[in-house]
Amino acid sequence: MSEGTARRFSREFKLAALARMAAGENVSALARELGVLRKCLYQWRDRYRMGGAVAVRSRGRPTKAESLALRAAGVVPAAVPGDLRAPPPLDALAQAERRIAELEQKVGRQELELDFFQRALQHIEEARLRKAVLGDTTPTRSSKR
Repeated sequence: MSEGTARRFSREFKLAALARMAAGENVSALARELGVLRKCLYQWRDRYRMGGAVAVRSRGRPTKAESLALRAAGVVPAAVPGDLRAPPPLDALAQAERRIAELEQKVGRQELELDFFQRALQHIEEARLRKAVLGDTTPTRSSKR
């Protein structure tokens, strides 16, 4: 297969991959095994969450029945000339998952900050102890100038 050619996967292949993802398999390992980009797996998962199995497209363009089903599910807005619709509202599960992801990111940042400050405090305490016990006269930053 040439580099410029995109690979196409059947709906059954995609759904099988999504089932393995949902079962808890490592996404990176799964992507390598299947020869798929991780990004694609996550895109398929997002489409599935938005519109079910119908939203996970098979090869080629969606059939008329698939297009109608996607529109009914709110995944694809109906084609109305000049209509600039807002994206469909997220369902409660998608909103909760988004909030969880935001909170996990915040907790991760807080863990990094906490680790940083704990290490800084440890260095300060070690320097104070060294100075008190050994009478260390290691120059401080301000005295180096």
